[in-house]
Amino acid sequence: MKFSIVTVSFNQRQYLEEALTSVLAQDYPAIEYIVVDPGSTDGSRELIEGFRGRLSSIIFEPDQGAADGLNKGFQRASGDIFGFLNSDDVLLPGGMKSVSRAFEQNPDYDIVMGNGFIVDAQGKRIRRIRAAGFTLERYFYGGATWLQQATFFRRAAFAGVGGFNVNNRSCWDGELLVDMVRRGAKVKYVNQDLALFRIHAQSITGSRRHSEMMKADAERMFSLSRGRRWTALDTLRAYLVRVERILTHPGAVESAIRARVRRSQ
Repeated sequence: MKFSIVTVSFNQRQYLEEALTSVLAQDYPAIEYIVVDPGSTDGSRELIEGFRGRLSSIIFEPDQGAADGLNKGFQRASGDIFGFLNSDDVLLPGGMKSVSRAFEQNPDYDIVMGNGFIVDAQGKRIRRIRAAGFTLERYFYGGATWLQQATFFRRAAFAGVGGFNVNNRSCWDGELLVDMVRRGAKVKYVNQDLALFRIHAQSITGSRRHSEMMKADAERMFSLSRGRRWTALDTLRAYLVRVERILTHPGAVESAIRARVRRSQ
């Protein structure tokens, strides 16, 4: 089973080498690695050139955002299984073998999700993420737990939804999975740590602008999926689903306590 991994890099030179190396160092024989850079000016392109002999393809051309860049990368992909890694994130050793085994043993499943960690700028592990409960309802109501960097999907499932929505500037990864699940894709979970998701001062996630875009994209996706707008009853349902997640999901109580402690510091 062949993997195609795409990384979109834009002015993340500080973390890029670790990301590239984490993919190239996987102990799996069939990985196609494609790197996209729409115009970095911080030395990222020079670094990527240094890896050219080990990369399957490099795309140096402008795009309309990360979703568009990922689509361009996957247009060149020839693998059976797709995955994508941000230029400031990391794949952990040994993960590809477990993901491949999960797909091979579960031919009727289209998406495989594993666990991982949120880390800070220095790579210190802040919180563990254990994937579980990805359904349309739980996604929209905040009850799904998943890590994009530790999520992989079949080529056919990606093609079946037409790839990423290039107009989504905040949660293109979530919309892709929602589109797949809406078309019947089934999710398999692997109880193994597969990736590190880095949060730092320059990352998009967590910024006010990102939060505003996320809200707008989430409202659009909900309306498209449900055929109606969000109501007060949905707010109540979201509260109940999140409480249920905290009470039933492994590690969720500990994570919630740690998050509250960090906010109070």
